[in-house]
This record gives sequence, C-alpha cells and structure tokens, in this order.
Amino acid sequence: MLRRRSLLLTLATLPVALRSIRARAQGRVYRVGLLGPGAPFTEQNPFLVALTKAFRKQGYAVGTNLVFETRAAKGQINLLPQLVDELNASNLDVLMTAGYPTAVAAKEHAKVPVVVFNSGDPVATHLVASLAHPGGNLTGLSEIAAELSAKRLQLLKEAAPTVRKVAMLWNADDLGMTLRYQAADGAAKGLNLVVQPLGVREPEDFGNAFATMDRDPPDGILMVTDSLTLLNRKRVFDYATAHKLPAIYEYDALVRDGGLMSYGPDGSEMMELASLLADRVLKGAKPADLPLEVPTRFLLVINQKSADAIGLQIPQSTLARADEVIE
Repeated sequence: MLRRRSLLLTLATLPVALRSIRARAQGRVYRVGLLGPGAPFTEQNPFLVALTKAFRKQGYAVGTNLVFETRAAKGQINLLPQLVDELNASNLDVLMTAGYPTAVAAKEHAKVPVVVFNSGDPVATHLVASLAHPGGNLTGLSEIAAELSAKRLQLLKEAAPTVRKVAMLWNADDLGMTLRYQAADGAAKGLNLVVQPLGVREPEDFGNAFATMDRDPPDGILMVTDSLTLLNRKRVFDYATAHKLPAIYEYDALVRDGGLMSYGPDGSEMMELASLLADRVLKGAKPADLPLEVPTRFLLVINQKSADAIGLQIPQSTLARADEVIE
C-alpha cells in the first residue's frame, strides 16, 4: 500500500517536475510582478490573458521561463506600498503596474525596474520626465488621454445626437483620472456640450452622484475607468439603463460586460507594447533609456442589446465605423 501511494504521489507531481526540468534546461526563469489597484489577477482577467499572449510572442512561456507574481489592492489604495514591499521580497526582475496609484507606489517603493500601463499621461502626472527620456527607474505606456476624452464625447454625441449635458464620473482622488476629466471638460465646449462633474472618492459617493443626476438630469454619461469606478461599474450600467441614458466607457471589456459603447486603446496592443518594454528590461536595458510607448490602435465597440434596452437607435454611420457591434 505504501509503495502504491508513493507511486501515485510521484505521478501526481510529475507534471510540475517536468516543467521545472524544462525551465532549468531552457535557462533562467524570469519573475515578473503584476500590481493592480482593483480585483485580483485571475486566469480570466483580460489584461492577464492578453499579457500572457504578448509575452509568448517575445519567447516567454508562463510556467517554463516566466513566472508572474501578482498582487491586487482590491480597491484599498492605502495598501499599495505594503504590496510593493511584498513584491520586493519576491526577487522580481521587473514590476508591471496597472493604474496611476500603483505607478506612484511602485515609483516610490519598488527596488526593480518598473513598467506602467493604464496610468494616464505619465508626463503630466510627473511619473516621468518626458516621453523620450523618462529618467529614473520607470517606463511604460502613455495613453494620450486628452485626445481620447474629446473623441469619446464626440462619439457619444454622434451616437445620440440629442445629448447636450454629459455627466462625467471619475475618481477625484486619482490625479491621472482627474486630468482626464479636465481634458473632457475643455473639449466639451468645442462640441457644444456641457460636462456635469461628478467626482467620486469611495463607493458611497456613487449614491450621491446618482442623486445629483436625479435632481439635475443629464443626457448621457462618460465614465472614466479606474479601480473605484470599475468595481462599481454595474451600478452605473443599471442607472444608465433605468434612466435610458446613453453612456460611453473607455475600454471594450466594459461594453462586453453590459455598457453601451466604448472607445479606447486596443488592449492587446497595449499589452504587446508593455511586454516589449519588459522584455528589453529583462535583457538589461535601463528604464531611463526606454522611451514611453504610445498606442496606435483604438477600438470603437458598441453593444446593440444595451442600445435596444434604452430605446436608442444608433445612426447607421456610427455602427458602420464600429470595430465591433455586439449583438
């Protein structure tokens, strides 16, 4: 019986052992840290899925020559420095961060090179000195947020021509997101729109924002995406549907989750650019010498079912321009 149990244990651990042997045979195993402000990085996380594919194109395979060490603050931004310290103890080769607050925590506490994405405009927020010469220990992606904010308002107006006042939800404690609000507010004037500012700082603030919209109804909604708004996205979807308000979001994942429409960088390209920078760091380049990358592909995605739910007939010209219409 003992011999049989030993055999079963050996068979059960064989796949792990084989992976370890393959990793040693292929050389060094790189440790990449992932730090996010919101939900944990599950296997189904769109960013993690896209990042894994992007690293594969660079010749890395998770479980053989690449290991992810992940941490997520679950909306508790005050925990980020502690999570960076935990990652510091994991013998990382590079740390990749999603969002502006995580980028700040990494810049201040990380002991390894940092690659940031989804952090807004790193120059405007003083994460880096310039796009061409970031300086310090940090590089990554810049999302040209000002131009995108204006484009989102324009697309919302094209999809729903009667829109005049747009309620804008953003995390007022996040400088990167606040800059996006300011960019949208500035762009609204040129589109004959008015932005209704609804900055939130905690989940309870969404109730106050909805009450403000009840008292002073807008014609549409623009939601800026960070961990706070993302964790409360269903409440925004439900409010928009109940009040038949067209709403635009920043990423297509939100449209697949029930939002009406989105315009933003192609997530796959963003992860490809981030993985390219991380690969260069792993091969010895210094972040200070790596210019920030800027996305070149942008997706307009529309959820037809959500449009039908609010009785919105989106013009055919807008539907024809969409990269994807979800039926």
